[in-house]
Amino acid sequence: MNNYLDLEGKNVLVAGIANRKSVAYHVATQLRDLGARVLCSVRTEQRKEQVAKWFPRDDIWVCDVSDGAQIEALAKSVGSRIDRLDGLVHSIAFADYRDGGQAFHEISKRDFLTAMDVSCYSLIALARAFQPLFAEDASVVTISISTTRMAAENYGVMGPVKAALDSSLAFLSKSFSRFSRVRFNAVGPGLLKTSASAGIPGYVDSYLFAEQAIPRKEAVRTEEAAAAVVFLLSPRSSGIVAQNLVVDAGMSINYFDQSIVSRVVGGS
Repeated sequence: MNNYLDLEGKNVLVAGIANRKSVAYHVATQLRDLGARVLCSVRTEQRKEQVAKWFPRDDIWVCDVSDGAQIEALAKSVGSRIDRLDGLVHSIAFADYRDGGQAFHEISKRDFLTAMDVSCYSLIALARAFQPLFAEDASVVTISISTTRMAAENYGVMGPVKAALDSSLAFLSKSFSRFSRVRFNAVGPGLLKTSASAGIPGYVDSYLFAEQAIPRKEAVRTEEAAAAVVFLLSPRSSGIVAQNLVVDAGMSINYFDQSIVSRVVGGS
């Protein structure tokens, strides 16, 4: 069964492992179980020490994607270890929520551009840096969100940033099609129980609502989002290009769940 996805022996760089609750961590774990060679990049030396405890046999580099020189150095170092890169996972996002739940129109230009740089432009920069190393049919997968059309007030700047990230998939796929069959896709999970999400104001309340709005009454598990990423990395998904594969356990079909409607109407 491990051979079905044809990932054994493939070289995949997973960028953005933060902790054991992160999507990137579960992607790396599943890839290793399938026989892929996993290479990792993290933001700081401290994080590298932690990740090395979980993946002691894997190559791990430090790369702050807000620094273009570090991205170029990462590509050069990875290229010194392998002769081709079959997959790249971009699991990197940042937004400054120190001001709490401020109105969207009050977000500063600096905070907006920082979020765009780290969360969106970094995908473009990584793709450009690794272009010479990509296999002809390499797969690049980023982590988006299930919808960018719902104005979740507490999510703030990251909604438009993820929309830009989704749009970039089409332009990167088209640009790379001039000389390769490298494809770009995203996985868009519903609300996940991760350490990163815990920093979003009001996220716990939204998560609890999601558990009620999802037909199975259970939120999406991080392992489920990771499994979708692994599928998109595999040759089995070769016909999927420039798409956001939504993994929301059906939440988007169930906003008018009768039990929720009844509670709202009953409490009015």
